[in-house]
Amino acid sequence: MFTIDRKTFLKEISLLAGASLMSGSTTLAMELAKEKSAIKLGFVTYLWGKDWDLPTLIKNCTDTNIRGVELRVEHAHKVMPDLNSAQRQEVKKRFMDSPVQLVGLGTNQQFDFVDQAKLKESIERSKEFIRLSADVGGTGVKVKPNALHKEVPTEKTLMQIGEALNELARYGADFGQQVRLEVHGEETQELPAIKQIMDVATHPNATICWNCNPQDLNGKGFASNFNLVKNRFGATCHVRELDRTDYPYQELLTNLVKMNYKGWVLLECHTNPADKVASMKEQRAVFDRMIAKA
Repeated sequence: MFTIDRKTFLKEISLLAGASLMSGSTTLAMELAKEKSAIKLGFVTYLWGKDWDLPTLIKNCTDTNIRGVELRVEHAHKVMPDLNSAQRQEVKKRFMDSPVQLVGLGTNQQFDFVDQAKLKESIERSKEFIRLSADVGGTGVKVKPNALHKEVPTEKTLMQIGEALNELARYGADFGQQVRLEVHGEETQELPAIKQIMDVATHPNATICWNCNPQDLNGKGFASNFNLVKNRFGATCHVRELDRTDYPYQELLTNLVKMNYKGWVLLECHTNPADKVASMKEQRAVFDRMIAKA
């Protein structure tokens, strides 16, 4: 007769029950996922949540066991810089009174503008969102690169974006807010370009939000591109539906587990299912199985 601790038991049972996990043993998959990794599953309100007010959003995330959310600005939740102090405190309290964490704000601010007045305007607007995120209990703000321009040398544009990130990273640090550059844009989403930007944006509070683009597979492939920038990952990573077959999601999650990533994998789903809450539950189950397998 002998005894084993819970951690050893879970590891052993995972080897014996792999087939069962993949066929729908959701509870066991969740237990294994918790044992294996500190990665958390969250939600981006880009499409699936764009029409939900804040109480509905928090309820739907709670009901589907998705415990973090990045609020896309300019959506129905109406968490925008024009909120007064009392309204900001109300938003913060709604999250504090729920099991759902406000991971941050997803903005459309970009820093590639040829027009320097527009660049300055976008930087200042980003600072407004940084202050807002701090007031409502968020941990950071997502921004974009966002393009290259034929009339400007590529290196100059990438440097400009990096310098803007440095300014915002310094500013955000004073408010406890991480600045997260989404891998985005027709040409700026290529990982070598992102690497060049981050080589300029050396402030430790300037980070990358991986975005699961088809371009991640370009050049030498996924692993090479992932390794190129993984040391600059911030607290958020955007994914589409995890059971899609056009992107190596299992490889992504396995790599995140191997690097001991402790941030949020945020669902930024692009389909339009009739029952989005049911689809969120399905994605929760897929995530847990994938983490257990990683």
